[in-house]
Amino acid sequence: GRDACGVVGFDFDIAIHLGAGAYVCGEESALIESLEGKRGTPRIRPPFPVQAGYLGRPTVVNNVETFCAVAHIARRGGAWWAGIGTAQSTGTKIHSVSGDCARPGLYEYPLGTPIAQILDDCGARDVQAVQVGGPSGACVPASEFNRAIAFEDVPSAGAFMVFDRSRDLFEVARHFARFFAHESCGLCTPCRVGTELVVRRLDKLAHARGAGSASAFDIDRLHDLDIALHSGTHCGLGASACNPLRDTMRHFGDAYAQRATAPQFQPDLDLDAELSSARRATGRSDAGAHLHTDTPA
Repeated sequence: GRDACGVVGFDFDIAIHLGAGAYVCGEESALIESLEGKRGTPRIRPPFPVQAGYLGRPTVVNNVETFCAVAHIARRGGAWWAGIGTAQSTGTKIHSVSGDCARPGLYEYPLGTPIAQILDDCGARDVQAVQVGGPSGACVPASEFNRAIAFEDVPSAGAFMVFDRSRDLFEVARHFARFFAHESCGLCTPCRVGTELVVRRLDKLAHARGAGSASAFDIDRLHDLDIALHSGTHCGLGASACNPLRDTMRHFGDAYAQRATAPQFQPDLDLDAELSSARRATGRSDAGAHLHTDTPA
């Protein structure tokens, strides 16, 4: 209100606006577009939001947690805040701990806290991996639980998902891939098409177990898609969409290899089945209207 905190002339109002909840609106310019009543699509920059943001005015976009930290710093001073955490990562971080643990919830730790301590505090047992930072973050295997949550080691946006040894990390990566394909805003082709191609390739591997229809070729194509998405997308959603895929392929490669058992490439498309709609439209069911895969091309 007017004269906030008794300071004459310091007029300060806060308006809370409920967003639509799209994942891409975690990108600051997409969030501004949403606030303006438009579709949540990342803007082309420059200009940057600090130059022309909400309604064309200079705009600062920060996480709520950052504003909370600023309030603590204003009250206790920068030296106090700098004394928490590490030299390169000062202050604290709030983690939303979920998954295979006895005590899920919100935990606040100084930056620099080892992953192992968080797992111990939340009652996690027999853990094989932790997804730090949400779907866009890093999948950390058990061999690296001594690493710390810090900008110089394992950065985190706050999510902390625990997976015990009952989980299939391939399926975890596949579900994340579906999430990104669904949440893509569709603005750029690498993300719009690439995320869908990742889902289709992972679905092929998932359905191939025991059928022998997937091969090493399919895993190679996943590596190629990972490179394409990391290097050619418009915003960070597409660039980070393959992070779970990349990490699980590196740390849990056996989960992929056991599904790629065919000695050579096997097509996932049944050309004859694709012609079924044309046969229905023309009323044909004779042998000449079918493709015979045993006939040399």
